[in-house]
Amino acid sequence: MPNTDHDTPATILIIDDHPLLRRGVKQLLELEDDLDLVGEAGEPEVGIRLAAELEPDLVLLDLNMPGMDGIETLKRMRAAEFAGRIVMFTVSDSEEDVIAALQAGADGYLLKDMEPDDMVRQLRQAALGRMVISETLTALLAEALRHQRSAPARPDIHSLTQREREILRELAAGLSNKLIARKLEISEGTVKVHVKHLLKKLNLRSRVEAAVWAVQEGIET
Repeated sequence: MPNTDHDTPATILIIDDHPLLRRGVKQLLELEDDLDLVGEAGEPEVGIRLAAELEPDLVLLDLNMPGMDGIETLKRMRAAEFAGRIVMFTVSDSEEDVIAALQAGADGYLLKDMEPDDMVRQLRQAALGRMVISETLTALLAEALRHQRSAPARPDIHSLTQREREILRELAAGLSNKLIARKLEISEGTVKVHVKHLLKKLNLRSRVEAAVWAVQEGIET
């Protein structure tokens, strides 16, 4: 299982086919005491194997790689029940790519042109269990969700129970199921059931869509 001890560094694995970028990330993380790059891979297959062997807290995953793209790699890791966080790290700000990655189970989507300090800050948030998305993509994602939903199927907050509303607020804050369970003093399994129910009621397909919608509607902590 990924490390949950906040006194030890969060472990990170990077899967990217560009050696220069991997070296840059390695040099950046070497300056941080609380973030530890424990492995790197230039090929998706190698990365999947290392993720299983090293069980890092966080995987930085490139989207566009020869052979197997990042989305397929992500799906393979989730199918293998990898329990750590997986954050896409890419040059693509395509609406289609962002939504595909998040719907496939990514815990975040960061652009490679971000400032180093901002990247470190986002990685810390991701390692703590929060969803991370480059700020420039937030408006794009919200607009995409608006276009995807038909008017009759507009989510209705009043259809949710009090507990579902509480969980939705925590989703809007970017918390993982584990952190929501801890905060509300209920089991992680119970959180999963509530999330499933609230997504169905709101006619949304993922926790990311629910979080973006909640922020749009002002349903925040």
